[in-house]
Amino acid sequence: MDCCDTNNKDHYDLVIIGSGSASFAGAIRATELGKSVAMIERSTLGGTCVNVGCHPSKTLIRAAEAKHHTLHTSFKGITSKGVDFDFSTVINEKDVLVDSLRDAKYKNVLRSYESIDFIEGEASFLSKHEVKVGNRIIRGDYFLIATGASAYAPQIPGLDKVKYLTSTTAFEIQEMPASMVIVGGRYIALELAQMFQRMGTKVTVLQRSDRILPTEDSDLTAALTGYLEDEGMAILTNVKMLHVSQKGHFSVSFEKDGEERILEVEQLVVATGRRPNTSGLNLEETGVELDRDKTIVTNEYSQTTQPHIYAAGDVIGNPSFVYTAAYEGKLAVENGFGGNIRQRDYSVVPYVVFTDPQVAGVGINEQTAKKEGIEVDVSKLTLDNVPRSLAARDTRGFIKLLKKKGTDYLIGASILAPEGSELLMEISMAIKYKIPVTEIAAMFHPYLTLGESVKLAAQTFNKDVKKLSCCAS
Repeated sequence: MDCCDTNNKDHYDLVIIGSGSASFAGAIRATELGKSVAMIERSTLGGTCVNVGCHPSKTLIRAAEAKHHTLHTSFKGITSKGVDFDFSTVINEKDVLVDSLRDAKYKNVLRSYESIDFIEGEASFLSKHEVKVGNRIIRGDYFLIATGASAYAPQIPGLDKVKYLTSTTAFEIQEMPASMVIVGGRYIALELAQMFQRMGTKVTVLQRSDRILPTEDSDLTAALTGYLEDEGMAILTNVKMLHVSQKGHFSVSFEKDGEERILEVEQLVVATGRRPNTSGLNLEETGVELDRDKTIVTNEYSQTTQPHIYAAGDVIGNPSFVYTAAYEGKLAVENGFGGNIRQRDYSVVPYVVFTDPQVAGVGINEQTAKKEGIEVDVSKLTLDNVPRSLAARDTRGFIKLLKKKGTDYLIGASILAPEGSELLMEISMAIKYKIPVTEIAAMFHPYLTLGESVKLAAQTFNKDVKKLSCCAS
C-alpha cells in the first residue's frame, strides 16, 4: 500500500495508540502545541492505573487496613469485640470509585479537547505512517505507542488448564476466599497478599528467589517478612514450582529445601510481573525494533528505531510507574514536534510499595552501591527513635540514608515505615538539588511529625540521637 496516498483516509498530526497516562499526557501536550490528535483504544479507556492498577488496589488495601487496625489496636485500654466486614460491598465501592475516576480524569478530559478524536478499536500498522482500525485507515505524521502491559504468567505445568487469578482479575472476585496461594514475592504480589490476609483469607506467598523484594536491601526485606508473618501470612522463599491442578480447589505442588510440598487452597493468584502489549500492532510493517522481552526499543528521547514513531509507558519497560509514563508521554510529544530537544532523566525516581509498613525508596540502596563499587556512608534510624512513632505506638521499621563517602550529599534512601511514602519527596528534592545533609539536619522540622525522622536520620550520620533531647540539633 502506498503510504503517501491520503485519499479516503483520516489524517492527524499525531496518532496515539493506547489511552492510559502516557497517552493522555502526550495528547494534552500535543493540543497545547496546536496539533490534531487521534487516540486509539481497543479496550477500556484510561489504561492500567485507573482501571485495574493503582486506584482499585490502593482503595482495597486501605479497606483491609481499616479492618486490621480496628481489630489490632496498639493502645492498651482500647479493645475491639469484632468488626462487620462485607467483602462484596467493599468490592462494589471499589468499582464505583474506579468508574467515577475514569469519568472525571479521562472521559471528561477528552470532552474538553476538541482537537483530540477518540477512536475505539484495535490498531494495526499497515505501513510506517498508517494504521487500520476496523474499516478505517488512520494516517499520522507522528505516532506515540503507549499500549501498556498485561499480567504475565510463567510456564508452570498445569497452569494453562486452571482458572487462576492475576493481579488484574484478583480485584474482580465477588466472594472472599478462605485460603489463597500467591505465586510471586515482589511489590504487586505482596500488596495483594497483605490485603487479602487482612480481609480474612489465609495467604501463602511462594517466591522463587531467596527473599521477597530481592532488589531491596536484605535488612529491609527481613524486617518486612517478619511483620507480614506476624499477621499470619506464610512466606516461603527459594521455591521451585512443580505443578498446579484444579478440582474445585487448587492443588499447588512445589519444591522447597529439596522436598516436594502440596498446598490445597481455594484461590490461586499468579503475580509474577507484567509484559508489554506489543503483539497485534503489526510492528514488523514499521521497522520498529523490540527488545528480547518484547518491550519497544527507544532512545533517550523516547524515540523508537523509526524517527517519527515514539513510545512511552510500560510498553518500553522500566521504570513502570504511572507518573513516569505520563512524563515519558509528554516528553515524547515535545521531542517529536520539537526535534529531540530533551532527554529522559531517571536520576531521581521515588517509588513505593504499599504494604504496611510501606516500602519507599529513591536513588540507590546499599546492595546497588556495593554492586557498582560506590563507597557510601550509611545512616540508619529505627523508628523507636522517632517521637511521632512512639506516640502512635507503632515503631515498626527504619529510615536509611546513603551519601557518597567523602561528600555531604545524599545519593539514596530506603524507608520501611507506616506511611513512609510521605517522607520520600523531601529526600528526593535533596538528592536532585544537592541539598547538603548538614542543611537537612539543621532545618526546622515540626515536632511530632513523621517528617522529623528525616532530620533525625540526617543527624545520625555523625550523632547518636539517643543522646539528644527533643528537637535538639
